[in-house]
Amino acid sequence: MNKQSIVLINRELSWLSFNERVLQEAQDKTVPLIERIKFLGIFSNNRDEFFRVRVATLSRVLRHQKKAEEIIGENPVRLLNKIQKTVIDQQIKFETVYSSLLKELEQNNIFIINEKQLSAEQGAHVKTFFRDKVLPSLFPIMLDSAVSFPYLKDKSGYLIIKLGKNDKKKKNKYALIEVPTEELSRFVVLPRVHDKNYIILLDDVIRYCLEDIFPNFAHDFTEAYNIKLTRDAEIDIDNDISKSFVEKISKGLKDRKKGLPVRLVYDSKIAPDMLDFIMKKIKLGKEDNPIPGGRYHNFKDFISFPNIGAPELSYKKAIPSKHPDFINKTNLFNVLKEKDVMLTFPYQSYEHIIDLLREASIDPKVISIKITLYRVARNSNVVKALINAIKNGKEVTAVVELQARFDEEANIYWANKLQEEGANIIYGVPGLKIHSKMFLITRRESGKINNYAHIGTGNFNGDTAKIYTDHSLLTSDKRITEEVEKVFVFYFDNFKSGTYKHLMVSPFFMRKRIVQLINKEIQNAKAGKPAYILLKLNNLVDIGMIKKLYEASAEGVEIKLLVRGTCALVAGVRGISDNIEAISIVGRYLEHSRVFIFCNGGDEKYFISSADWMTRNLDHRSEVAVPIYDKNIQLQLRKIIDKLWEDNTKARVLGSKQNNEYRKTGSKLKVTAQEDIYKLFQIKKS
Repeated sequence: MNKQSIVLINRELSWLSFNERVLQEAQDKTVPLIERIKFLGIFSNNRDEFFRVRVATLSRVLRHQKKAEEIIGENPVRLLNKIQKTVIDQQIKFETVYSSLLKELEQNNIFIINEKQLSAEQGAHVKTFFRDKVLPSLFPIMLDSAVSFPYLKDKSGYLIIKLGKNDKKKKNKYALIEVPTEELSRFVVLPRVHDKNYIILLDDVIRYCLEDIFPNFAHDFTEAYNIKLTRDAEIDIDNDISKSFVEKISKGLKDRKKGLPVRLVYDSKIAPDMLDFIMKKIKLGKEDNPIPGGRYHNFKDFISFPNIGAPELSYKKAIPSKHPDFINKTNLFNVLKEKDVMLTFPYQSYEHIIDLLREASIDPKVISIKITLYRVARNSNVVKALINAIKNGKEVTAVVELQARFDEEANIYWANKLQEEGANIIYGVPGLKIHSKMFLITRRESGKINNYAHIGTGNFNGDTAKIYTDHSLLTSDKRITEEVEKVFVFYFDNFKSGTYKHLMVSPFFMRKRIVQLINKEIQNAKAGKPAYILLKLNNLVDIGMIKKLYEASAEGVEIKLLVRGTCALVAGVRGISDNIEAISIVGRYLEHSRVFIFCNGGDEKYFISSADWMTRNLDHRSEVAVPIYDKNIQLQLRKIIDKLWEDNTKARVLGSKQNNEYRKTGSKLKVTAQEDIYKLFQIKKS
């Protein structure tokens, strides 16, 4: 299919537009001040990952010059130049936002000061802190033009230091220090002075104490500038058949740390000779995305900015509610025998998932638990419940995806832990990422075998469940549990892909089933019947699906899209997508759930899914979409989607201009959907 034959927005530029929406949250004065600082951290972390993955991929494609344009859909050099310009423009805006937030912090008696602004008392405190906490973690490297430049780690921040001489005939000395943020907080909170709070960054603690680091080097002055290098994060897996898959992934992780540089960020005030020295030593040219920045880099650390100052400077704590069907219930299986239950996070408690697994781990009727693990929490209660189940004689099988990007090491760790306890571990399917979010609990009840299933949109991760919006369906409906069992059979035996009437399973049937559902809407529209599609996704970039939605729009099907991140589809283009509206919501919570709703002639069909509409999800991953049959749950889902669509404070219009204009609904009442949905789930106390 010719990618140029339909109207599209480049996915990289669309993603940068999404990150601009994150930056808008840092500008939004209705967001509490400390949270706005944290949004700067999220923006920075997102951008780092973008360079590590997407820009690195583009750079790799450039090596195949003849096919590069065919693969990407446009000239890769021109695209990289567009990315570079957009990133620099965003960086300028970022610095402006940061400066304004510093002023607002000061208005609220929170002062971020540097090494030149310390009082004598603060300086003494910093010196003591440096000697006791910081110095043991510092390992300076002296640089010499005759010595090869040391390896710069990805995701780490460095200070390059000049030990200068006033006599120009004498050589300056240079050194490199990694800022030890893995061992220490980036933010050092100083003693309060009256009602004023003071913070100094770890970088500036080091700057203040440079004389204590280099006492043996004669110099007249010192200069220190921040630099940061971003590396290609792709894992190359070798074909050595003597190695296990775990060994190959482990080796790939080590090699990733030595990935090719794709971006250098540096303090724009750095001396030109120092910048040239660094660029030459790490073998980067001007075409390799050097980004001039401010005094500080690695702003991802600002995600952990300390919550100091008045309570109203941070989000008010939102306590998730209990699901009404699970309150005061001592046996959750009895509830699920009677009805399906859908949990919606972070509005409802993730503890229900842990409670169900914990109950299964000690229930004498439970025979086995099967589960897919893609990204788990650092201190995972899910894994603890599985280990407890093993200790209580249950058979536990975990399908662990070792190629979950940036979580590979954690997944290897948990897989080993489970294996040590006696779990059956399946390391995915060759050539296919396991991205489904399922578990299956098998019980022996009155001589019969019954199954209880979980199918969700989010990972089994109690940490992200506090900030990601997701849905989890819990059911004993045989129509669904029997097909979930088929998916697990496929994971055990890759030759048994199975057939499915209820679940939509990729890579085998999901695309085909979705196309059939869209075709049904097209047929109904042609026949003059009601026809509409409501989609909530993280990303919409698959060319085939976009083309199908354009076709449906042209035939009169009304389509509403809620796409948080990348959207290559262009809504509202005359003659192509007149009947498509697309918005994106970025707010307190990360909109992560995927929901598909089809009019189906008035008998609506509802699905929740682990899959976005991307080629990788539909064709190269194992994903599951589950139908929602319970009418009450359908009603609940529809209320959530309708409320999101009413949003006029956090919703931005997705259009060809990519300008992230806030959506106007015509309502005089301000609607912040996430706040309203939170209220929707609060149980009224009698």
